Amino acid sequence: MEWYEALALLLGTIVALMATGMPVALAFLAANIVGAWVFMGGDRGVAQLLNNGLGALTKYALMPIPLFLLMGEIFFHTGLGGRMFNAIDKLLGRLPGRLSYVTVLGGTAFSTLSGSSMGSTALLGSLMVPEMGRRGYKPHMSIGPILGTGGLAIIIPPSALAVLLATLAQIDVAALLIAGVIPGLILAGFYIATIWLQTRLDPQAAPAYEVDPMSLGQRLGLLLREVVPMVGVMVVIIVLMIRGFVTPSEAAAFGALGVLILAAAFRCLTWEAMRKSIIGALRVTLMAYLIVFGSATFSQLLAFSGASRGLVNWATSFDLAPIAMLGVMFAVLLLLGMFMEQISIMLLTVPIFFPLANTLGFDPIWFGLIMLLSLEISFTTPPFGLLLFVMKGVAPQGTTMRQIYTSAFPFIGCSLLLVVLLVVFPQLALWLPSL
Repeated sequence: MEWYEALALLLGTIVALMATGMPVALAFLAANIVGAWVFMGGDRGVAQLLNNGLGALTKYALMPIPLFLLMGEIFFHTGLGGRMFNAIDKLLGRLPGRLSYVTVLGGTAFSTLSGSSMGSTALLGSLMVPEMGRRGYKPHMSIGPILGTGGLAIIIPPSALAVLLATLAQIDVAALLIAGVIPGLILAGFYIATIWLQTRLDPQAAPAYEVDPMSLGQRLGLLLREVVPMVGVMVVIIVLMIRGFVTPSEAAAFGALGVLILAAAFRCLTWEAMRKSIIGALRVTLMAYLIVFGSATFSQLLAFSGASRGLVNWATSFDLAPIAMLGVMFAVLLLLGMFMEQISIMLLTVPIFFPLANTLGFDPIWFGLIMLLSLEISFTTPPFGLLLFVMKGVAPQGTTMRQIYTSAFPFIGCSLLLVVLLVVFPQLALWLPSL
């Protein structure tokens, strides 16, 4: 069988099963069993493939995923996230557009810890958009920052999605996590500059309103009590990994323990909060592990059938410049993101794109960060980006898709500008890991 016939069989089976409504992980598993039967010699091949897939689940690199997810669930269900939101709101005082800044700063922290852009968008959309509407904010000042926070959440550690991508691509987990720190700070600066510019161009887009005055001592007390401990957990995790004192798995364990200690110190750690946190983390962890199982076996089938080698040889035969091939892969990810969820896209593209990136001479950590950014941008790309419809579902009645589209454009532009900067200056991503 030719490589393109093998690729068509595997991908065609997956697409056909997904079209029937079968969950992505199960569709990949079923397609892998069909492929193993065809390419690896019947039932013996299926047994060997399943053994290989189970071996992929025992990797130590997967440990941060459930711990990061548990960390985020505790942060949300105990109310620590709400306390931080309220504190940042009070600290900004009468700053024009302050609720937009609160959304970027607090939403990034929550999104990063929760590991779910869709869940974060749903929560922030239902919580912040109505409140900002009552304050007289125009839709683009409330909706845009919420859609933008996902781009920060996916690259600033701790990011469960980055851990999953690194595991699937078999690259250094800690290096990919640390690589997102500087680009993430740059992107946050772009978002803040965008909000500032919008308020300067149209002061009525975010009208000021009276707030209770606070003394310097009260501000410092609020900052030290409600913000520094929550942000400090993330800072400590990053510093420990950069200095090489802990592995990503150990950092995730320290992070989960830190949030538990904070919840106990603030007397908001209840049995009900822990029950909801464990159930939420377990649900997403099981899905992620099924994805890893399916991806590991899918990659092996692509290699065994010759499909991956044939596809790489075909793609490089066009004699395109590496930057042009990067543009093609970026466009494919944007297109898929309009219709599929991030983990599903990773499962489909990582076994194909990373061998191609290695052939083109791209640094795997740098390419992994570019891929993470492209996945998040695709989530908010009109007309079918999934986050756009999540926002539509939770936004106040009367919000139109046109308003949501126009709100997303400036923040999509910020992310695209960051991608260009990473292409021109790769050391923005590679300097910290090189230390």
